[in-house]
Amino acid sequence: MSLNKNTLEQPANNLLAALPASDYERLLPHLKLVSLSNRQILYEAGEAIAQVYFPNKAVVSIITTMEDGSTVEAGLVSNEGMVGIPVILGDNIATTTALVQIPDSAMQMDADILRSEFNRGTALQSLLLRYVQGMYTQIAQGSACNRLHKLERRLARWLLTVSDRLESEEFPLTQEFISQMLGVRRTGVTQAANILSEAGIISYKRGQINILNREALEKTSCECYQIIEEEYVRLLGNKPNKGGK
Repeated sequence: MSLNKNTLEQPANNLLAALPASDYERLLPHLKLVSLSNRQILYEAGEAIAQVYFPNKAVVSIITTMEDGSTVEAGLVSNEGMVGIPVILGDNIATTTALVQIPDSAMQMDADILRSEFNRGTALQSLLLRYVQGMYTQIAQGSACNRLHKLERRLARWLLTVSDRLESEEFPLTQEFISQMLGVRRTGVTQAANILSEAGIISYKRGQINILNREALEKTSCECYQIIEEEYVRLLGNKPNKGGK
């Protein structure tokens, strides 16, 4: 995919958009617009990270996998962030798997170049470190949420987060995939989705989620959704577009 004028002047990724013009212009020759396909693996645990990605509207799950093959989503990245954090923390070996759950596009950059730019100590470094702190909050809060909150509240939080990143209240997700991300059985997701559906909060047909009542979904969600989103706003100044509204 080639860069067009709008992509150059108005980055869809919030981290790139937040950079001073001079910093962004210095990165431009090293950025490549790429398509991310459904279920594409950007890197697996144990692999060296050769490229980093700044998603546009693609949604990427950061997944932890157990010895028995079971998985759980540790974090979620879309247009608010970057995939490939270890590169700026002094290492390039992944301890998790980055899996595209909703396809779209991203700006790709060689890991070595990003590391070199990061080490300049400019606005890019400060911005990415604040993003890392936001990601830490997401992972820490998500760990507590997975242990302490009911599944329908966790599902509501997760759907709200995906909706914000896509700026849409309708998106494709299968129950099987949701169960893998939440680390529960598919029957549990079916029951939780039915609770939300019967309440008129969402509809779910043939792998397509539609949020019918966002206000009710926010009330159903646990406090973790608001905590995580407010921390990203505090750190990065990007107020999320709630369902594109």
